[in-house]
Amino acid sequence: MKKALIALALSSGLILSACNTVRGAANDVESVGDCVDGKPGNC
Repeated sequence: MKKALIALALSSGLILSACNTVRGAANDVESVGDCVDGKPGNC
C-alpha cells in the first residue's frame, strides 16, 4: 500500500508539473479533446 501511494504521488507530481497553471491544464484537456473527435488535422 505504501509503494502504491508513493507511485501515485510521484506520477501526480509529474502530471501537475507538465501543466503548472489552470490555463495550461485547460489547454491540455482541450488538445486531447481535439484529437479524440476524429477529424483529420486536429492533433
